[in-house]
Amino acid sequence: MRIFPSQLSKIEQIALLGEIETALTSAPLFVPRMPRTGKPFSVRMSNFGPLGWVCDKQHGYRYQSEHPETNAPWPPMPSMLTTLWYELTGYHAPPQACLINYYAAGAKMGMHQDRDEDDLQAPVLSISLGDRARFRLGGTTRGGKTSSFEISSGDVLILEKQTRLAFHGIDKVYANSSQLMNTSAAFPNGGRLNLTLRRVTKPA
Repeated sequence: MRIFPSQLSKIEQIALLGEIETALTSAPLFVPRMPRTGKPFSVRMSNFGPLGWVCDKQHGYRYQSEHPETNAPWPPMPSMLTTLWYELTGYHAPPQACLINYYAAGAKMGMHQDRDEDDLQAPVLSISLGDRARFRLGGTTRGGKTSSFEISSGDVLILEKQTRLAFHGIDKVYANSSQLMNTSAAFPNGGRLNLTLRRVTKPA
């Protein structure tokens, strides 16, 4: 795993927040639900790119080209995200999906693997915006030893090679630890945004 503290400047964070706000006007945040049980996630989601990650009780985890509620295509991937992907990952093919996770007060993400992609050799790039969070990283099997550390607005994290299939999650979000989103009309109560870029299909 590689982490790039403060990779995005304050100006870049504000610009990316603006891209997200614009995207949510056509692809609003939705509440995913667990397979089988239908239990709602505590985070709300949307996506950039030709493919978007979704989950529901009937069909489980998957990628699809349209929003699950509006049935409209996902908004295009901002160029600044594609540029960041190439600069930091060195991977030869572009990302196809950027999952937008919004953590309001009390939201968290349980330990999980990113393994719904056909191309598991491609890295996963994660960008944090807004409130600080405690990130937990484990091994490639559930229930093993884990370590945790804090990530802040503007930090970028990459899971690759041995950590590509590592279990990971967000234990806690520290409310009001960042002022980035306080003036945002889309997020009047602040919170945390996480953008996860993934390559889904194997490149030719």
